Amino acid sequence: MKAVWVREYTDYQNLAVEDVPEPEIRPGHVRIDVRATGVSFAVSLWVSGRYQRRPPLPFAPGTEVAGVIAETGPGATRFKVGDRVAAAVDWGGMAEAVVADEVGVHAIPDSMDFAEAIALPSSYATACAALTWPHLLDVRPGQTLLVHGCAGGVGLAAVEIGKLCGARVVGAASTAEKRAAALDHGADHVIDYQSEDFRERVLEITGGRGTDAVLDPVGGDVFDQSLRCLAAEGRIMPVGFTSGRIPSIPANILLVKNISVRGLNWGYYLGWSPDDVRLEYEPRVRDLMDRLCRWYEQGGIRPHISHRFPLDRFQEAMAAVMGRRSIGRVALVQEG
Repeated sequence: MKAVWVREYTDYQNLAVEDVPEPEIRPGHVRIDVRATGVSFAVSLWVSGRYQRRPPLPFAPGTEVAGVIAETGPGATRFKVGDRVAAAVDWGGMAEAVVADEVGVHAIPDSMDFAEAIALPSSYATACAALTWPHLLDVRPGQTLLVHGCAGGVGLAAVEIGKLCGARVVGAASTAEKRAAALDHGADHVIDYQSEDFRERVLEITGGRGTDAVLDPVGGDVFDQSLRCLAAEGRIMPVGFTSGRIPSIPANILLVKNISVRGLNWGYYLGWSPDDVRLEYEPRVRDLMDRLCRWYEQGGIRPHISHRFPLDRFQEAMAAVMGRRSIGRVALVQEG
């Protein structure tokens, strides 16, 4: 089979598509003929050996795939050959086939495009858990939600899911095109955080009260100012640090305003952390994925794929992500 092949940890620009052996099927696993693979900033960390896990060399990167079940291993009973699925895998997704533990594999609606489906296991699952799980942001009807990076994969998902939760959604993004995308996906207000003081705009939008919840993939100064535009008893969640600076949190602000910071590493529930707890949390994750599929069938969510590339143009796909040219997600697509 063909795969993006990492023989040594390096920059993604040094990699090539090679002919490699198909991975062997294992008990409790399924083989998926890959139709689409998600491309993200994290891929650059995986291939350079800077991610928190370092796959054994050689390997194919890619942790989000969609495709068709081609084979089931001993003890794998949830799926049959021909089923359409999306999956979170440890690695190996940038290939024509991948073997996945069925605990991380989920059926997708017949109406869902394979490229759209790659957004479910990570971007949409992250946003759904962040906004709906009671111990996290727990967004309720009538509350205000501020979404930074509102045109990114997690950002657009959060805009849509925030509206499904009944919230007033305020999106912040750097370009007119990205703000237009957020409005198209349901945002009530958008802010240009490069030319506007988003803290003042949030206070203006909320009549001086502040926002009830913040989803922040940016960090740095954006996080600092977000703390200061939270309403009393507000919640803020960092889900990344694209600004390059991990912020420190002044405890006095938490105390004075009765606000809280909620953390979410979605990879923890997928087995991407040193402690593999995917079996323990499978019922919760599967329930969340089933909910996302129902929302899709009802028209509540519309995963946006701004760029689609064939497997042999993966470097262009990565450049679109790293250059922040994408809206929603970027996918590598393969014909069946």
